[in-house]
Amino acid sequence: MSTEVKDINPVDLHVGMRVRSRRKSLGLTQEALAKSIGLTFQQVQKYERGANRISASKLYEMALFLKVPVSYFYEGFVPGSNGEPFMESASERSVHDFLATGEGIELAEAFPRIKGALRRRKILELVRAMSVDADDAPVRERH
Repeated sequence: MSTEVKDINPVDLHVGMRVRSRRKSLGLTQEALAKSIGLTFQQVQKYERGANRISASKLYEMALFLKVPVSYFYEGFVPGSNGEPFMESASERSVHDFLATGEGIELAEAFPRIKGALRRRKILELVRAMSVDADDAPVRERH
């Protein structure tokens, strides 16, 4: 008898991703969040991945610590017309995952401060070129 990987509930995944996003936007570690609500950082990791469901009381404690209303964790989650949860497209998921990283947050904060549309377009062109290079061959950095 083989062990099947537990299916992750889309609501738990969405809530966990929102917890992670908010925690990272505040510059907090999983350990700091865990300590504030009486858990281990491993439990917070499981919550953020959607592997474990967050109880109502723990979600409330997280909301207090992260200074958001509980409803924040459900923002952006829309049930589909057939009652099934709406899942993000691969592109939307990629953007969401990126914005949940430290680098993503820094870029999202810094990019709009760059003066001039031409400069921002040039940076976008550079990132596109580097992402193609990353798929094809290593990029050689010049010093």
